[in-house]
Amino acid sequence: MPRKVGIFLLGTLYLTGVGLAQHRIGYVDTEYILSKLPEYQAVQQKLDQMVRDWQAELDRRRQEIDRMFEEYRARELLYTPEERQRRREEIARAEEELDRLRQQYFGPEGELFRQQEALLRPIQERVLEAIETVARDEGYDYVFDKAAAPVLLYAPPEHDLSDRVLAELNVNLESQN
Repeated sequence: MPRKVGIFLLGTLYLTGVGLAQHRIGYVDTEYILSKLPEYQAVQQKLDQMVRDWQAELDRRRQEIDRMFEEYRARELLYTPEERQRRREEIARAEEELDRLRQQYFGPEGELFRQQEALLRPIQERVLEAIETVARDEGYDYVFDKAAAPVLLYAPPEHDLSDRVLAELNVNLESQN
């Protein structure tokens, strides 16, 4: 859907050709900009570690449930009907707890989503402010994100503001190459 909005916006700008000649349009590549920001890389590593830790916990619990089920299957005939029922309920509770944990960590309102919002939002806001500063200082009316929805079929490098935004963010590109 965002791609359609971007194409519609580009089309609208193109069709209003008389006014377009008076507007300057630039673009940035936010993926490139974020990849050059040391604090973004640190946050991304922190998020990746959280995901690995949570997934390891889920895997460990899955293995425990599998072990419980295998033990139940191996001894099912030896159990009394009450013991069978108790073991099945125990396995079902463990499965429910695993699903609850999976949602808690990776669900739409889960911990991963909250951590991404808390850790990445300040960086994204800084980048947006830098884009606005560069656009205003250099007289650009519109700045598109090459990494997002609009498809740029041709983009002259002189209108790529990404390195100027990184300079606004005090990122030294020469030290990173």
